[in-house]
Amino acid sequence: MESAEKVLSRMAAELRPSPTLAIDAKAKALKAQGIDVISLSVGEPDFDTPVHIKEAAVAAIQGGFTKYTPASGIPDLKAAVAAHFKATQGLEFEQGQVVIGCGAKHVIANAIAVLVDEGDEVLIPAPFWVSYPVMVRLAGGTPKIIYPDGEIRVWDPDSAHLPPPSAGFRLKPEVLAKGLTAKTRLVIMNSPSNPTGEVYAEDEVKALANTLKGHSTYIISDEIYDALVYDGRARSLSAVEPALRERTIVINGVSKAYAMTGWRIGWAAGPRKIIDAIGNLQSQTTSNPTSIAQKAALAALTGPQDCVEQMRKEFAMRRDIMVEGMKGIPGIVCARPGGAFYVFPDVRHMADSHSVRARLKVAGVHGFSQALCSYLLDEAKVACVPGAEFGYECHLRFSYAASRDTLAKALDRVGAALASLQKG
Repeated sequence: MESAEKVLSRMAAELRPSPTLAIDAKAKALKAQGIDVISLSVGEPDFDTPVHIKEAAVAAIQGGFTKYTPASGIPDLKAAVAAHFKATQGLEFEQGQVVIGCGAKHVIANAIAVLVDEGDEVLIPAPFWVSYPVMVRLAGGTPKIIYPDGEIRVWDPDSAHLPPPSAGFRLKPEVLAKGLTAKTRLVIMNSPSNPTGEVYAEDEVKALANTLKGHSTYIISDEIYDALVYDGRARSLSAVEPALRERTIVINGVSKAYAMTGWRIGWAAGPRKIIDAIGNLQSQTTSNPTSIAQKAALAALTGPQDCVEQMRKEFAMRRDIMVEGMKGIPGIVCARPGGAFYVFPDVRHMADSHSVRARLKVAGVHGFSQALCSYLLDEAKVACVPGAEFGYECHLRFSYAASRDTLAKALDRVGAALASLQKG
């Protein structure tokens, strides 16, 4: 008997769609059927892109700025990015140390691709953004997940850990030191965090930096939510510790701060050799980011910034609505996030209930967050993301990038559905 014809590569066969986008797509499909579904799953501001940014894009089109640009981005946008880093974090980069990509996700994937070889390990603190370990696998590396309680394991998309509540969500220096080995090629840091909204304080960043100074690893510092901080401010790792600048790639973009998710413009800044390599990779794969979107991003960075502050203040109010609303729901413990636009409530109290697990048809803790998310979509018509996708079982991620009225309605629905679930 002949073997089945090979169609996909090993890499492609292992790929799964982004869980957050998949859940959002399911919610949109239900909406298309006329079902009143509230989606709090995807990480996308609900605000429109500010008018002056859209006008810059129109002007670019009308002015004929519709041809190829350098694969690594136009010089004036690179200069604006460098100036933005200087103004917000005190970091100084030359234009040659900045590369523009098709969104922050794109430049993160490219940074990993140019740094990681087969056999290299990449240390990823949990909870983590869902795409980090997948990107590492695509580059041939081994994603090692490190939890605040000291648990370290090779990433398995079908297995998540549940640290004790006392461990919190932030990585401590002594735990980070435990995870660093001779094989650690790269560490990925993310503050403010997706999915928790946690923001490392400056002294915490400094302590982690001191640990990283004693190791040769490279660092990716994902700071895409740094404009959306509600208590204090976010401090860049390389700003706090200049000694790490030659090993740190800082990631940011316009998607979250300027409500420009669909424009697909992000950037990386760091050591010239790595930035050049990312630019070379883009020249052989995507070529340049869209010329028109680059002009829009330039307008975002160099134009009035009051729009960012208005959105930040509104998100802060929505955060308070979500946290207070979650506190009133039995079975949920919800930490108060310092940034981004997510809450990541702990639902392990429900997972401890035999009757709840029986109703959800879950044998134990494993798979509980997935089952509970499915239940909320079916019964409450509210879409959220299971914590297991971020490496944490028995947690859920809700985005509060929705109107206050929508959030209040969603909280009422979730509260009623969970009350019903726990009665049985």
